[in-house]
Amino acid sequence: MAALRKPRRGEAPRRASGALESAVLGILWDTGRPLSANDVREQLLATGDGGTGELAYTTVVTILTRLWEKNALSRERDGRAYRYAPVADEAGLAARRLSAMLRAAADRHAVLSSFVNDLSDDDEQLLRTLLGARNEATDGTAQG
Repeated sequence: MAALRKPRRGEAPRRASGALESAVLGILWDTGRPLSANDVREQLLATGDGGTGELAYTTVVTILTRLWEKNALSRERDGRAYRYAPVADEAGLAARRLSAMLRAAADRHAVLSSFVNDLSDDDEQLLRTLLGARNEATDGTAQG
């Protein structure tokens, strides 16, 4: 269920920032096929991820459009509407976000150094293993 912030007096509960985007992505990943905004809205309401009140169609369209603008979704025309699909799985989208943040950084060396310094020993070893496998593959020395 989407995280809700405590409502003010006389106000309906609201989702935490990004909760609806996460719920929409979850539905698209679980479905495994492109969905229209109305399909997504119906799924959100059926699963309870649409919040406690009525979820407006325009809200879903806004979320889908934002995710498309962030390059997290692709879309194709279906009559007058669109059908949306994720461009990558959850790990792929996280990697895309990390790459975009790195590209935007003024000092890539400092960012990467800080990132590596903050890794746990296990994550650092995993990164070394992945980089080693990548180097072997590009050098043509990988066994396959």
